[in-house]
This record gives sequence, structure tokens and C-alpha cells, in this order.
Amino acid sequence: MYIGIDVGGTCTDAVLLDRGAVRATAKVSTREDLLLTLLEALDEVMKGINGELIERVVFSTTVITNLIAEKKYDPVGLILMPGPGLNPNLYRFPTDTYIIQGAIDYRGREIIPLRLAEVDRVAEELAARGYRKVAVVGKFSCRNHRHEKEVAARLRWNYPNWHIEEGHQVAGQLNFPRRVVSTYLTCATREKYQFFVRSIREAISQRGIKGGVFILKADGGTLPLESSLEVPVETIFSGPAASTLGVQALMPPGESAVVVDIGGTTTDLALILSGQPLLASRGVRVDDMLTHVRALAVKSVPVGGDSVVERVGKDIVIYSERLGAPYCLGGPVPTTTDALRVLGLTRLGDAERAREAMQILGGPLGLSPAEVASQVTGEVIETIVQEIENMFTRWEQEPAYRVWEVLQKKKVRPSTVVGVGGGAAGFISQIAARLGGYPVIPPYAPVANAIGAAVARPTLQVTLRADTEQGFYIIQEEGYQGKITDRSFNEEKALELAKEWLCKRASRYGLEDCMEGLEVTRREVFNMVRDWVTIGRLIDITVQTRRGILYHVGGGGYRYEK
Repeated sequence: MYIGIDVGGTCTDAVLLDRGAVRATAKVSTREDLLLTLLEALDEVMKGINGELIERVVFSTTVITNLIAEKKYDPVGLILMPGPGLNPNLYRFPTDTYIIQGAIDYRGREIIPLRLAEVDRVAEELAARGYRKVAVVGKFSCRNHRHEKEVAARLRWNYPNWHIEEGHQVAGQLNFPRRVVSTYLTCATREKYQFFVRSIREAISQRGIKGGVFILKADGGTLPLESSLEVPVETIFSGPAASTLGVQALMPPGESAVVVDIGGTTTDLALILSGQPLLASRGVRVDDMLTHVRALAVKSVPVGGDSVVERVGKDIVIYSERLGAPYCLGGPVPTTTDALRVLGLTRLGDAERAREAMQILGGPLGLSPAEVASQVTGEVIETIVQEIENMFTRWEQEPAYRVWEVLQKKKVRPSTVVGVGGGAAGFISQIAARLGGYPVIPPYAPVANAIGAAVARPTLQVTLRADTEQGFYIIQEEGYQGKITDRSFNEEKALELAKEWLCKRASRYGLEDCMEGLEVTRREVFNMVRDWVTIGRLIDITVQTRRGILYHVGGGGYRYEK
């Protein structure tokens, strides 16, 4: 038996799958005490089931996504070492940024030493500005992280209570600006993620579950729970990935559709082409900043069923924050769900309280509750439709989308719009109509995220970095450095070596059956030339076991995905 649990900002959903059939579902309110929330969700789906019968539990979450979308995280200062080259003024990030001396070249050699007095001065300025979290990133730290280590150690010596994040520990790929953003977001969200993991550990322990525990990544793969602590940034779009896999599992194989998951805090958008989710070729985009996080092509829009609605002067304004349950469910302020209740588009909550909420907004403006409700729902629909149109423009630039169009032999956008999540029933018909498509709400739509988590294939990855001139290679995930004795060592041999290490990791986690159809997620080779002669190569390769879903769900049976 498998359990999938999606922890959202408003609700936590859970499902129990037995040989592909849905045996139990649960939807509980997400409380501040996350442990109680998880225990309640587990108890709902495990009634009469011994914890030892659970083979696997996979968690997805929008906690980090919501934190970023609503900007509810502590400020993070940046200390950067870009070295010579681009003008430092071109590096623009959404926080106080300090450029300091010190540089490592592409080979990992120090070319400009650090000035510790400068580090101390910058630290004093950050402290004076109230920062307690700092991200330290060097341009080529993935080749040699000595400078990052020295700066971080100096900061910790002066300010032991600060939270310091180092770029090389977050992302090992080249592309300095993306590594900066990835490290910044990791620093901003790590504490919240650690709390999330502690709550999971305790809930699993209290219910006697002995099976494997995994976290869904943004690309639809999974990480063992403990491994995820090293890279919390990988869960940034875990929730949207879960809804995408859930729709994939609930749809007939081979279908294409736009996925619209309307939750309480955010609306997540994704695209499925011929039965496969579209993968973003350039990594996750957060506030128009690219990161190193490999992800499905998704977009999280900060509007949902619990979004706050206020009157500002003569305008009705929808905010991207949640202050509790909808007014019709006993909440403190009017929300978009109250508007749906007034229009009869949902049966949640008390109809009179919903009318009262709309009257509070519209009374001073001479508008009836129905008029206010129509205005609110219309604005939500317009926001989501516009974001889908914007996403289509970006999706159509993805290589995988272009290949799909070639195979389809025509330029076309999917006409099916699949709505899932608690708010789908109230909005999806009008969203589909605006897009000129057909609305579909599949079975188990309210808990599609949890289904997506439950059916996600378990995945592992290995990153190999080799320097053939210096004669060594590193396996990042294992913290291992080995010698290269083969003079003919090349890119293909590096790939085979990476696969061997991945096999070793898979056997430790009992995932040997996942080795078929490996993905090469990154492959970079840099030739080192001296006196017009190639003297060696820097090789970076990342391999991962295949992502996807284990099977399609529905009809009381299951169909395995090949």
C-alpha cells in the first residue's frame, strides 16, 4: 500500500492506494501545528490499517511555494565573489548585495585572494541592517569552494547565531546568477523546510510506518526524506509537480491538457503533452529570476479560494495573501470563496455569511452582493487566464513543445482544460470557455495532488565531476574523490562511471528496479587548451533514474505506465 500526502497552505490532502485503487482519501485543514495536521491526515486514510503494511509514503508540499509567492520569509543578504569579467552593477538581485574581492578561475585555482578585513566590514554592515541570514556565492565555487568556506567560517566566527548558506552546497552547475538565486531562496526557506521534515519524521514514527519516506521534487522525481534536507530548494514547486502527476495519473494515457490546480492560497498551472508533463529546459523561474532547480514547466499564481478581498476606495482588490478560512466558513475577512458561494458556484460554508461578506465590500459602493461576487470571480478568472496565456508563450519556446508540434504536424494548443484542487469546480468552466477549450474535472479532483505524490516513481541522482589533467573525479552526492588512471578517460567513460555509482546508490535504497531508462539531466564538457594543444577536459555529468508515474489510477484497477 502507498500513501500520498500533499501539504498545502490551506488544506492537507492524503490518499491510500492499494494496487492502484484509491482505498481512502482525506482533506484536513493545515494548522500551525503541522504534526497534528499530518497525524490527522494519516489517521483518516489508515483506519484499520497497520503501519507496517504501508510500503511507501511520498509527501509533496506547497509550503515553500506559498512562502515565496507571498514573500513571507526572512530577509537574506548576499555576499558575492564574481571575480573579474562582468561589471558587478549588472548583478541585480532583490536584496542588499555586497561584492567582495577574491576569485577562483574555471579550473578551481585561486587568482585573487580574499581580504578578510573586507569580509568583516561587510558583515558589520549586514548586521547593522538587521540581517541574520546570509548567502555566500563565488562564481566558480562548484570547481573550488575554498573561498566560500573561508567567508562562511569568518561570518560564523563573528556572528555565531547567523544562518549562512554556501552556493556550492546548493547547486553544483555553472551559471553564476542562477546559483545566486538558488542559494538565496535556499537560505530564505531552509528553516521552514527543516520544521516540515521534523514534523514528518515524528508523524511517521508515531503511526508505526516502516516503509520508505520520500519528498516529491519539482521535476516530478523523488528524494529520500533525509536527502532532501541537503537541497530544500528542490521542493520549491513540489506542489505543482504533484498536481501535474495527479492529472497524468487520472487522465487516459496519451492525452494532452492544460492543468489548473486551484487551491486556497495559490493556483498552479502546468501542461501535459501526449500523456507526458512538459519539462522546463531552463529551470524554475521565480519572480522572473531563473534558478538551477530542474522542474516541470509550471507556474504558481498567488491567487486562490482563500485570497483576501478588500475594498480600497471605490475599488475591489484581491490580495495574494491568506488570513484564514473564508468568511462563509467562519473566517475573519471576505475571500474569493465567498464570492463563489453567493453565485452558487460552490456549496461550501454558510450562504448568509457569504452574502454578508459581499455586502461588507459592496454596500458603501451601492453594489449588491451578487454584483460584487461577479466582479471578484471575474477578476480571478481574468488573472488565471492571462497567466495561462503568458505561460503558453513561454511553453512554446521549450524544445520539448516544439518537438511535440513537429510530431503533431501542426501548431496547436491543447483544448482540454483539467481542473483539480478545492476551488476547481467554481472556476474551471469559465476559465476553459475563455481559453476556447473544454473543461474536465476528473474523479478525485480535490485530492489530485496527493494522488500525484503517491504514484510518483522513486528517483535518485548522481553528479560526477572529472578533471582529466589533474587526474581525479568527484561524486558530489557521496562526498567521494577518486583517481583517474585511464589515460583514455573521456565523456562516454565518465557517463558509464556515473551510471555505476547510481547503481550503487539505488541498491542501497532498494531501487534497483528503477535503473531502466536512466535520464542524463546534465552533460557539460570543457576543453582545457595550452599552446594550442588540448591538455585535458573538465567533465560534468548528472544521471537520474527515470521520472514519471508508476500507474494510472481509476476504475478500481490500475494500468502500469511503461
